[in-house]
Amino acid sequence: MSSSENGVRWDPYDVDLDLDPHPVWRRMRDEQPLYRNDELGFWALSRYADVQAASRDVATFSSRRGTVLELMGGDMSKLKMLLFLDPPEHDVLRALVGHAFTPRRVAALEERIRAICAEYLDPLVGSGGFDYLADFGTHLPSRVISEILGVPADERQHVLELINGTFHQDPTTGMVNDVALTALDGLRTWMAAALQERRAQPQDDMLSVLAQAEIEDGGTRRVLDDEELLGFGSLLASAGTETVARLLGWAVTVLADHPEQRAELAAQPMLIPGAVEELLRYEAPSPVQGRTVLREVEVHGRVLEPGSKVLLLTGSAGRDERAFPDPDRFDIHRTDQPHVSFGVGAHYCLGAALARLEGRVALEETLRRFPTWKIDADNVARLHTSTVRGHRHVPIVF
Repeated sequence: MSSSENGVRWDPYDVDLDLDPHPVWRRMRDEQPLYRNDELGFWALSRYADVQAASRDVATFSSRRGTVLELMGGDMSKLKMLLFLDPPEHDVLRALVGHAFTPRRVAALEERIRAICAEYLDPLVGSGGFDYLADFGTHLPSRVISEILGVPADERQHVLELINGTFHQDPTTGMVNDVALTALDGLRTWMAAALQERRAQPQDDMLSVLAQAEIEDGGTRRVLDDEELLGFGSLLASAGTETVARLLGWAVTVLADHPEQRAELAAQPMLIPGAVEELLRYEAPSPVQGRTVLREVEVHGRVLEPGSKVLLLTGSAGRDERAFPDPDRFDIHRTDQPHVSFGVGAHYCLGAALARLEGRVALEETLRRFPTWKIDADNVARLHTSTVRGHRHVPIVF
C-alpha cells in the first residue's frame, strides 16, 4: 500500500510532522502496519511486536547497508562500526567493548557523574532560570564519555563540536551534507591520532583498552585494526553524547507538563529509575532505526524483496496500545513490559546501562536543587534528524 492511500503520510524528513508524530504513527499501526512511502522508497514497521520481531531477525533485516535512511544503500560494514555490522562479526567485536560497560564498571561511575552534575548545576542555583540543555544536559554526557574515553580536558570542547557537527541536518540532503561529512572526517582524524598515542603509551582509559585489546578471529588472536579502532571510538563518542542529551531534554519538558508526577519524584527519588524507563518509552530519543532486507520475507501479507529498505519505528512501538495500556498517558508508576527504545536483540544499545545511570543521576541532582520549574516555551528550539528527535534548547524558569 503506498503512502498516498487512505491519506496516511509519514515522512521522516518532515520537520513539522516531527513535532508530534504520534497521531500519524497511531494511524500507521492501525491502518498500515506495513507502511509504504513510494517517494522515498522505504517500508516502515510501527507496531511493538513487528519492531521486536524484525530487530531479532538479523539474518533477514540487516544493518550492513546503513541504519539512517539517507545513508542506506551501500555496504557500510567497511566502517567497522557496530551499528553497521551483523553477526557473527558484530558479536565478536561487541563482546570486546561489552567488557567496558559491565554493570560493575558502569556502577563505579556514579559518584563521578554526580560530581559532574554538581559542577554544572550548583552555580545555577538562585539564578532564576537557565537553558537546561545548553547549560547542563548537553555537557553532562559529553563530559562522561570524554572522561571514559580519555579525551584531554583541553580538547573536550573541540571533540564535542565535531560530534555535534556529525548530526548537522541539511533541509534537502538530511545528514549527508558537507558540514556533517567534514565533522565526521575531523572526528576520525582526531580519534586516529589519539589511538596512535595510546598504542605507544597506554593510559588508564577506554581508548587505551581498545588500542591494546585482542580479539578471537578465525581461531587466532589479533589486535583491532585501524578501521575497527576508529569505528569503535567514533561510535562511542557520538552515541554516548547525542542520545542522553535528547533524553534529558525530554525529561525536563515532559515533567514540566506533569507537575504532580514531578513532585512525587522530588519527594521520592527511588521512583526515578522507573521514571527514566517511562520517559524512554513515552518519547524515544532515537525513534527510527533502518534495516535492509537480505532475503525474501512476508510481512502483513506482503512479500518484501531483498534490498528493500525498512524503517523500524521504535518511537511508535512505545505508544502501541497492543503492548501498553493507555499508551499516550505518561505514568512514572507504569510496570508494563519493557520498551524497545534501546533496541532489541543483537543491536541492543551497548551503552544502555550508562544512559540509564546518567539519566537517573541527572534527574536526582536536578530535582534536589530545582523541584519545580516552568518551560520558557517561546525560546525552546527543537532538534530534528531522520533518526533522532528531541530538543536543542530548553530554557527553564523557577
